[in-house]
Parts: sequence; C-alpha cells; structure tokens
Amino acid sequence: MDYVSALVPPVVMAAFFIALIVVIVKTQGGSNKAKEDAYLDAQEAKRSESA
Repeated sequence: MDYVSALVPPVVMAAFFIALIVVIVKTQGGSNKAKEDAYLDAQEAKRSESA
C-alpha cells in the first residue's frame, strides 16, 4: 500500500494544475477582455511617457 501514498500527492497536484489551466483559459477573452486590454494599454502609455 506504500505505492498508494506515493501516488496520491502527484495526482492531487496534477488535478489542481489542470483545474488552474482550465480557469485561466476560460477567463481569457469574454466580457472583461476589452477592459483588461484598455487597462494594459493605459499602463504601457504611462510607462512610455515616463521613459
């Protein structure tokens, strides 16, 4: 039964990693995309002005 305790942590981490990737992919685009793009454009404009 040692193999079960050896395999559980990587399987749990893999499941959380896959869930994280799914959340990241699902939150790309959508209704917030234009707002996020506008914010990043404003930050880049500020940075280029101050440089």
